[in-house]
Parts: sequence; structure tokens; C-alpha cells
Amino acid sequence: MADEVVLLDFWPSPFGMRVRIALAEKGIEYEGREENLSNKSSLLLKMNPVNKQIPVLIHNGKPISESLIIVQYIDEVWSHESPLLPSDPYQRANARFWADYIDKKIYSTGKLVWGTSGEVQEQAKNELRDSFKLLEGELGDKIYFGGDKFGLVDVALIPFYSWFYTLETAGNFSIIEEFPRLVTWAKRCMQRESVSKSIPDQYKIYDFLLELKKKIQLQ
Repeated sequence: MADEVVLLDFWPSPFGMRVRIALAEKGIEYEGREENLSNKSSLLLKMNPVNKQIPVLIHNGKPISESLIIVQYIDEVWSHESPLLPSDPYQRANARFWADYIDKKIYSTGKLVWGTSGEVQEQAKNELRDSFKLLEGELGDKIYFGGDKFGLVDVALIPFYSWFYTLETAGNFSIIEEFPRLVTWAKRCMQRESVSKSIPDQYKIYDFLLELKKKIQLQ
């Protein structure tokens, strides 16, 4: 009996993108169900009653929530294909540390860069620069964050490449000039079919976030 895999998702979500990439890396067929986050489905509310958020992976009727947890679940269940976590315990712990760092820093800080102005935006922009600088240092001269293999940290960070144009435009700074290694890494990741098919165009994301910002300001 084949696995039944359903993904409750929303196309601009960087967290949903992570799961899409992981599933594509493993070659897993699944049913993607697009959620309307202003009118959440009864299935989403049932499958994730605590946070009521996407993404949710439903594997043979059992739900898994939170993108990094889902990605690691996928890696464990379908372990025979393209491992995303290294076998060495220290390297695995290090990958989880940096994925967690990205989870806690990039989304919330980036949201303040494109969603605010003035002193709040300036502070957020400086914090984002600090985070990118740290990540560039961790990347170093490696092909991917884990070395020569695409892995968990890459999956955690690459969806935010779709935000780069928005961040640069809103924050009035150049990511490619300040963080060339990060951009080179991102373009390398985008050459992978799993990534290029899972991440929307930067201009499409920009238009979406612009509209979202207008809605937030009207509330």
C-alpha cells in the first residue's frame, strides 16, 4: 500500500517552501492543498488545532506541524533517498542549531524590514545584516552549509531568497554587494530542480508582500 501524503500549504510561505523542497529532494509524490489563511479549512483546524498554521504534512492520516520538524520527519521516514542531515552526531547537531537560528531570526526580522519604516525598520535592517554576516561566516567557502551536500540548513534558508528583492527595495540596500557569498550560494541552490520548482519568483513575492502590507496598514 502506497503512502498517502498531503501537504496543507500556502504558496508564498517560506515555511511551506521548505517542505516542498524536502519532498522534491526525496522524490515523494504528494497532494498539495492550498489554504486560504483568512478562511482556514476545517481540515487545517483539525490537523493543527494548537497553532492553526501551515504547513501541515499529513502522512497516512497523521499530521506533522512546524516546517523544520516536518523536514526532519521527511528525512527520517524516507531516509534511503538524498539524506538532508549528516550521519555524524556533532554535524547533525550543528545543522539543527543553524536551522533553528534561521527559524528564529530571518522571518521575524525580514518582516520588519519590508513591513515597517523609520527607526524600527533601520534597526531591523541592521539586525538582518548581522544575521546574514553570521550565516556567510558559517557558509565560508563551502558549496552548501553542510559541505558538498545540500542539507537541512540550505532547506531552512533558501526560501528566503524569494524575499531578497523585497528586502532590498524596502530597506534600500544591496544584498548582493554586501553578502556576495550568500547570493552565490542561493543561485547555486536555485539550480537544483527541487528548489527552483518550489520557490516563487522574487517579483511575484514582492507584489504579494506589497498587497499584504497595504492590508495590514488598513486594519
